[in-house]
Amino acid sequence: MEYVTVVPLAIALCCLVPIVLSQFHARVDRLLTRTSVRLFGRYIDEFKREHPSRQSALRAAQFPTTYREYGSKTMLYAAALAVVGSIVGIYAIWLLLLVLAIDPETMREALPGALEFLASLGGLPALSPVELFGLVVLACLTVGTLAGTGTYWLRWWYPSYVADARAQRIETALPTTVSFIYALSRSGMSFPTVVRIVARHQKTYGEAAAEFDVAVRHMDTFGTDVVTALQTMGRRSPSTQFSEFTENLVSVMQSGHNLSEFLERQYHDFQDEAEAQQESTLETLSTLAEAYVTVLVAGPLFLITILVVIGIAVGDTLDPLQALIYLILPLGNLVFIVYLSMVTDAIVPGTDAPDSSSRTEAELAGPGHRAKADGGVGGSSPGAAHGGSDGSETVQTNLDRLGHYRRLRSLRERFGDPIGSLIERPIRTLAITVPVAAGAIGWQLRSTAGDGGFDPAAIDDTVALGLLVVLVPFAIAYELHRRRIRAIEAAVPDLLDRLASVNEAGMSIVSAIGHVRESELGPLSAELEHVWTDVQWGADLETALHRFEGRVRTRSVSRVVTLLTESMNASGNLATVLRIAARQAAADRRLERERAQAMVEYMVVVYVSFLVFLFIIAVLGAYLLPNLPTEGADVGNGGAAGSFSGFSEGAADAYGMLFYHAALVQGLLSGLIAGQLSTGDVKAGAKHAAIMISLALALFVLVV
Repeated sequence: MEYVTVVPLAIALCCLVPIVLSQFHARVDRLLTRTSVRLFGRYIDEFKREHPSRQSALRAAQFPTTYREYGSKTMLYAAALAVVGSIVGIYAIWLLLLVLAIDPETMREALPGALEFLASLGGLPALSPVELFGLVVLACLTVGTLAGTGTYWLRWWYPSYVADARAQRIETALPTTVSFIYALSRSGMSFPTVVRIVARHQKTYGEAAAEFDVAVRHMDTFGTDVVTALQTMGRRSPSTQFSEFTENLVSVMQSGHNLSEFLERQYHDFQDEAEAQQESTLETLSTLAEAYVTVLVAGPLFLITILVVIGIAVGDTLDPLQALIYLILPLGNLVFIVYLSMVTDAIVPGTDAPDSSSRTEAELAGPGHRAKADGGVGGSSPGAAHGGSDGSETVQTNLDRLGHYRRLRSLRERFGDPIGSLIERPIRTLAITVPVAAGAIGWQLRSTAGDGGFDPAAIDDTVALGLLVVLVPFAIAYELHRRRIRAIEAAVPDLLDRLASVNEAGMSIVSAIGHVRESELGPLSAELEHVWTDVQWGADLETALHRFEGRVRTRSVSRVVTLLTESMNASGNLATVLRIAARQAAADRRLERERAQAMVEYMVVVYVSFLVFLFIIAVLGAYLLPNLPTEGADVGNGGAAGSFSGFSEGAADAYGMLFYHAALVQGLLSGLIAGQLSTGDVKAGAKHAAIMISLALALFVLVV
């Protein structure tokens, strides 16, 4: 009998393990793909024309697979999960029958008082083999059908979901991408070259640039002309705005009208659309802030008050309160944070640029170059690598020393300036503070473990202080980092305007940077000094700019560097390009200021709601509970129904502890949401969470 009970489980694992491994192992994935195509490929081809929307969704989502492969694997996964579901149904009905066969009296003794009615379900009489077989078959068919159908539906729904998400990201990045295309077209490049350049910078310009890669692949693979490639790109795009832009672009190219004028009009139109979209999203955030205060602040506060009153009048309500404070409240806030991040992504795109610091100097300089010992870039002369024609080993020795230095540079930079390293990457503070906080909590647990079991009241103060130890250093490092980045981004429009003015006066771009670096641009002045030093030491300007991009790592600086480096290859007259980039940066800054001003109001709403929550909780804990009668009250019984018999001393302490924990949980999560509402980044909520936890801790220590 033991083998009989294990065999179905082994079959289920054999069905699931290859599917799981295929997500991580390419060879297993290829094997499953070949198997599924052989089994279901002909069926998928036969009904291919009946589902054109599925094919469009796969193309719009840019899944690296064909419709035949994806459909065949969907059928295979659905069949495998149907088998697994059927086996799960067998075990489920077997477990249910075991539970229902228990004697009612035994179940009544084991169940809590509120669930004693379930005892009447016990004592199931013995089933005949036919009845047992019918139940097993029914369970298999039901669970197996649901599992197989659900898998099939989810697999075909997922491409549409990914395509919709891509459409939103495309439309968010469209204004900056069109501005980039407009600037490159004004620099004198041919449009096919512009398309290739945009497609190369997907990390900087996001999904909008990824769409242009479709056109490049069609030109390179199938030899189509740029107009046909753009038409195909527009038809396959999931974004309606992008498709309309592509159609208009193709029409202008075919009619011979001025392309730069069209791109300029489109840029202004998309910028206006972005402003309208931001206003709409800010209105949505206003509604969400009101909903948050109502549902996740006032609602739990109302329920806590009602449960306390019921506990006074009827009996023990500790279990519902614990479920509310430890389960419902955190889960509700976390769901709101996830949904809020989806809303704010539409108007607050990520500011971090792709990390170019990991690229080598030779990669930044391009093919055919390697790093010089002085930090510049030179040609790969074979003689230089061996010390020159005279056989001197001095150059080779210096190169070896430089290689050792570069291998240890990351450690030197990280530990040589620990404060600067933490400010540059605030997440590194967690590597220090989390072990300290965990050690303090563990020590407190160990010291209280011998007092008769786990008591949350013995470590709640330590947990609160541990949260502050984690949050405060991270918040300080994050705010210093964020202020530096904001100051640099605020100076970018002025930098571009000054470079354009100097370039219009006849200076080259290198001389313009040397001239502008002497002006006051805040933190950007120090970065320009680094750029100028790199140039003076022999690096070309493109390499120096890429190093600048790697140091700052913001998307706005990455866009400027990309535009400058690409435009320099087309023309030395960059004044027009710089003016366009300056207008784009200024427009982005204006939108950011408007967004910040509007979001501060929502942050204030969250603060006020938390203070009200904290005040009510403190009143309940400091004035209501201590003044209740305690004679004859018991935490388990609570007196006769309908009479205010009060709490026992132990019950009052338990309720007071729950109020304290509710304030800490609400402070942590409300702080994170306040930061997310004010800046669009949940990490900015660390300082608000630290402030709210400190208020709750101080209030309960000093007052309650």
